[in-house]
Amino acid sequence: MLASRLKLIRLVAFDVDGVMTDGGLYYSDSGEEFKRFNSLDGQGMKMLKASGVEIAIITGRSSRCVKARAQNLGIEHVYQGVENKLEAMVDLLSKLKLTRDAAAYMGDDVVDLTVMRHVGLSISVPESPQLVCEHSGYVTQRSGGHGAVREVCELIMSAQGTLDAQLAPYLQ
Repeated sequence: MLASRLKLIRLVAFDVDGVMTDGGLYYSDSGEEFKRFNSLDGQGMKMLKASGVEIAIITGRSSRCVKARAQNLGIEHVYQGVENKLEAMVDLLSKLKLTRDAAAYMGDDVVDLTVMRHVGLSISVPESPQLVCEHSGYVTQRSGGHGAVREVCELIMSAQGTLDAQLAPYLQ
């Protein structure tokens, strides 16, 4: 059942804190926010996008570093400061003319459940609360901020038969 869902995916939206990062919130004495992103995750998102799957970020918090990370990775669909993540996903699906079965969402906490329950494939990380894991179609082996996003990107590409083509340039 997971393999058949993965083959349908044309859009993956990611939460940030706890998914693209380790979930820690780092502040300087001046109040500036810092986040630690994983370079393996970034390469995974670049390859997934190159394979034809749209990438998006939907997060409840707003920060300049998320905007910078998205720009660095070429992610065009960025929703920050979102109180209702489901509304953001519905808006994105409408803009991209995709059905909910063609979408995956990766979140890590109860605030993600409405959107996770709406899409074709919901994904969480092992640190997620039990309720979130119970509503996930897939729970990663890797932790948020430590390769979980890369794991999901490669899982989708593998199911869609595009992973070898994305890795081929690095094996020449």
